[in-house]
Amino acid sequence: MTDAERAAHWRGKRVLVTGGAGFLGSALCHRLAALGARVTAIDAMMPEGGANIANLEGASVLLVRGDIREVELHSLCQDVDVLFNMAAQTSHMGGQKDPVSDIAINAVAQVRLIGVMREAAPKATVVHASTRQFYGKPLRLPVDEFHPVQPPDANGVSKFAGEQYWLLEQRVLGRPVVSLRLTNCYGPRLRIRDAKQTFLGIWLRRVLEGEGFEVWGGEQLRDLTYVDDVVRAFLLAAECAPRPEVAGRVFNLGGSPPASLIELADRLIAANGGAGHYAVKSFPADRAPIDIGSYHADDRAFRAATGWAPLVGLDEGLALSLEWYRARLADYV
Repeated sequence: MTDAERAAHWRGKRVLVTGGAGFLGSALCHRLAALGARVTAIDAMMPEGGANIANLEGASVLLVRGDIREVELHSLCQDVDVLFNMAAQTSHMGGQKDPVSDIAINAVAQVRLIGVMREAAPKATVVHASTRQFYGKPLRLPVDEFHPVQPPDANGVSKFAGEQYWLLEQRVLGRPVVSLRLTNCYGPRLRIRDAKQTFLGIWLRRVLEGEGFEVWGGEQLRDLTYVDDVVRAFLLAAECAPRPEVAGRVFNLGGSPPASLIELADRLIAANGGAGHYAVKSFPADRAPIDIGSYHADDRAFRAATGWAPLVGLDEGLALSLEWYRARLADYV
């Protein structure tokens, strides 16, 4: 699809983005608004999550502050064409400490949203933001969609439940639903004040502030996906969702070729002009049991179904991220 064809496809469409003030949700909102879609973002703006009012600055988007566990949803969902479902509790340790709240957000609230969507927008396409977390410690690499599901923590269990409820909408009611299981995503608008969204967030902050950061373990492999490539994947998933070979599917989404955490740390410092330092340490005792070791995705199925491929390499993405935050650091720390 050309840029002109994509703009024609999205122009005037009613789109709802849950978690729309968060990292990926806000990036998606910016792109959709630029394509001419009529975008509503809903976000609970929870202080422990990834939402930041600065994330939507400059975007022609209606932001509704509300928690999908309790806010009135019917008017927001009425006659939407596409739902991008990005709302979730993403903290691994948060889920371990409070699994009841964790499942209330990631599963029970999803069932509530599903019920409203059945009434208000029965034909809408849904793209659900999911996670590679379900696979737990990989039995083989790279990990494809047929790998056993063995969540390593409570957060993985709750998110898997939420994903499966959405997939039932396709199997039972024929709604076009696609679930993308994401790897480590990074780039502008990521939460960087701490490591609650991803380890790379706090690394970026420390490098920008001239402070050292910690690498836990170091030999684990990761594949990272730059935010612009993630956004393009979500648009493609929505555009292709009505196809029988796409509807109702879960797809892994990978990114750059895998690198060890130590290599990632070195490449981040290189992207910062060589300025920065880190210390390799053992995993903290509370995190070691839920560490999955090495992971990288086999995402050939999604590439074959949609034509997607990442366009931003790791070194370029790290440099772009650092450049973006340098001018906006006060809004993100």
